[in-house]
Amino acid sequence: MIRLINVGKTYPNGSKGVENINLHIKKGEFVFIVGSSGSGKSTLIKLLLKELDPTEGTIIINKVKTTELSRKGIPYLRRNLGVVFQDFRLLPNKTVYENVAFAMRVIEAPSRIIRRNVPAVLALVGLGKKGKSYPNQLSGGEQQRTALARAIVNNPPILICDEPTGNLDPETAWGIMQLLDDINKRGTTIVMATHARDIVDAMQKRVVTLKHGNIVKDVEKGGYSDEA
Repeated sequence: MIRLINVGKTYPNGSKGVENINLHIKKGEFVFIVGSSGSGKSTLIKLLLKELDPTEGTIIINKVKTTELSRKGIPYLRRNLGVVFQDFRLLPNKTVYENVAFAMRVIEAPSRIIRRNVPAVLALVGLGKKGKSYPNQLSGGEQQRTALARAIVNNPPILICDEPTGNLDPETAWGIMQLLDDINKRGTTIVMATHARDIVDAMQKRVVTLKHGNIVKDVEKGGYSDEA
């Protein structure tokens, strides 16, 4: 599903983002990426999204060598990737329904499919009655649920989450994590970068720990490493 082979990223100033990363994530896995600030988490996420290209190594996502992908091919790659960010990134002038529908319009989904799928996914994330609301009328948790609905409405096989609970209070964060766990149980592969030690410890998923751009631990059913 996702494979990184000897992947490194050196920035123009000479600093190392990640170094000699070898990582295999199988279909249906839920993997936490943990590490302190500067450990390489953000670089790794950007490499997966092809926002950055590695300096060396190979990245394969869903059988596609992204390191050999042309610019024209990037939109097609991203159709297989749902993405959830810490800061929601909702369109402020569009309703909840319109924000989620926008993700389907980008891939030119037929209107009848949009009308069918958007209400269903809003119900799935607990926002069935919020479709006409605007982002500024929502709580932080509701905004993140909207972002999550937008990320999964096209049924991508892979969901990449970059600190999705970082701006949420603990109770709301747990609600989002329950949703992610449910989505994973439906078959979606989830890769989540996080600093949330309590969440990582409680959920007992696979935990990959980065330090100074290197993988220093990779544990099935692990907790938040003291090395992070």
